Amino acid sequence: MTMVTRVGFLLVPDFSMMALASASEPLRAANLIAGRTLYECELIGLAPGPVTSSAGFPILPDKTLAEGADARAYDLVVLVASLNVRRLQHQALFDWLRRSARHGSRLAAVSTGSLLMARAGLLEGRRCTIHWEMLRDMQEEFPELAVERALYVFDRDRLTCAGGTASLDMMLAWIANEHGGDLTAAIAENFLHTRVRNAAESQRMAVQWRFNISDQRLARAISVMEENMEEPVPPSALADLIGVSPRQLERLFQKAFSKSPARFCLELRLKHAQELLRQSTDSIQVIAHKCGFSSASHFGRAYREIFDSTPASDRRPV
Repeated sequence: MTMVTRVGFLLVPDFSMMALASASEPLRAANLIAGRTLYECELIGLAPGPVTSSAGFPILPDKTLAEGADARAYDLVVLVASLNVRRLQHQALFDWLRRSARHGSRLAAVSTGSLLMARAGLLEGRRCTIHWEMLRDMQEEFPELAVERALYVFDRDRLTCAGGTASLDMMLAWIANEHGGDLTAAIAENFLHTRVRNAAESQRMAVQWRFNISDQRLARAISVMEENMEEPVPPSALADLIGVSPRQLERLFQKAFSKSPARFCLELRLKHAQELLRQSTDSIQVIAHKCGFSSASHFGRAYREIFDSTPASDRRPV
């Protein structure tokens, strides 16, 4: 008789509903398609009362750490977080995860849950991944960790995932390891998920699709810009990197976007800054630095020119 796998979804305040649904629904579907209970799932909160998602929806967990949820009760614990964990230090959460690991539970993290797992000391000596918007933060805080740009990473008893719909791919791959490809294929088809993405696939949509371009030189130039937000590459050096002259580079950007490479890069950095203002708790000074500005005042002037508003006015309400 097939053993039932007990799964606990540990919800951090402001958790991602997309990540939770993508990680939990495949288990429900596995039970339905198999015609028997393969997985039993519970929701775990940190404190009594509902846990509010990043979308503002409150969910009442089955158990909470504060009320003595048993760290030994689960075969797999899935830590579900979102983008608002940059400064979260929660000793009770870290201690509970450590006890669960000592008991032999497998631990999984989706979206930015990997950062919390690392703070608990549970990713040492293991490969992992995290949502691309938090990749640099993770590398800066834990330079010794092998953080990959993958959709998901399995390393022994640790599973990490970039979040969003990649959570679905991670759980499908895990179910395939436990119960075979036929069940996984049936679950994917049930969700109209035409294929299970490989773990090593890129987290982000290809540059060509995001910017509606076909020229590979232009796509490479934009990729370099995105990879060097903190220290922008000068146009002359960028031209060398993609194998064109500075004049050719200028023509490529003018033809595709009616703006210079320098202007395109500036707007790219400012749009990234706007996302950080709305999705993180970093100071304006820190965001300015992460987006390649020498000072908050320089950042503020450029920001007002592009968006006709100030960085402070575009901060996410807290």
